[in-house]
Amino acid sequence: MHATGQVVHVDLPADFEGDLARVVNRQLSPAIVVRAAEPVGDDFDARRSATARRYRYLVWNASAPEPLLARLAWHVAEPLDVKAMAAAADALLGEHDFRAFCRRPAGRPASEPIVRTVTAAAWRTVDVTGVLGDLAWPGGPRGEHGPSGAPGRAPALLRFDVAAGSFCHQMVRSVVAVLVDAGRGRVNAATVIELLAAGTRAGLPQPAPPHGLCLVGVDYGRALLEPGPNTHGGAEKHGA
Repeated sequence: MHATGQVVHVDLPADFEGDLARVVNRQLSPAIVVRAAEPVGDDFDARRSATARRYRYLVWNASAPEPLLARLAWHVAEPLDVKAMAAAADALLGEHDFRAFCRRPAGRPASEPIVRTVTAAAWRTVDVTGVLGDLAWPGGPRGEHGPSGAPGRAPALLRFDVAAGSFCHQMVRSVVAVLVDAGRGRVNAATVIELLAAGTRAGLPQPAPPHGLCLVGVDYGRALLEPGPNTHGGAEKHGA
């Protein structure tokens, strides 16, 4: 899994006057980069104070893998029906029991619901011609060519964006696996509704590979981000 919108917090000495982002980036970049750091209230917690989270999953849909995307996207060779995937994704919207799509935490009974509210779930095709050019389209951007030279289907980078107040373990990857099966014609939107109602993982495909998943944003109420009256007392808390 990757992240472009991860938020963390750290307690610093009250007399710290350095550039936190610059100090961290000097040690950890380019693998990890802090884009910004700002003081926050003493009660701010990067995980527990979040009001919503947004994830993205990438699927490279082509007969051949693409080396430049190998670490960022799941390669699926079979042709996928994006409209069918989008229709199945619509069934996830709203408040549901996601037990069928979650890895159950240790110690929690199987009968206990895992309720989450999904506010957005959409598939779209990403234009990668400006980045990959004709490398991804043998013979030109019109499509792949078989041994006979006849044009075939064009490769496609598919992006799934999903947002919710919170997610459970393996939820997005399990959802993507089912939605890709919808694109293959194995299941449909009605299947997703049945899975939500059944509350069991029995019969589900394995979760999609982790390397296609990316946390792209964490949302907070602005009041939670404002420095409180005790922010500079003893230690200063920063969100980065």
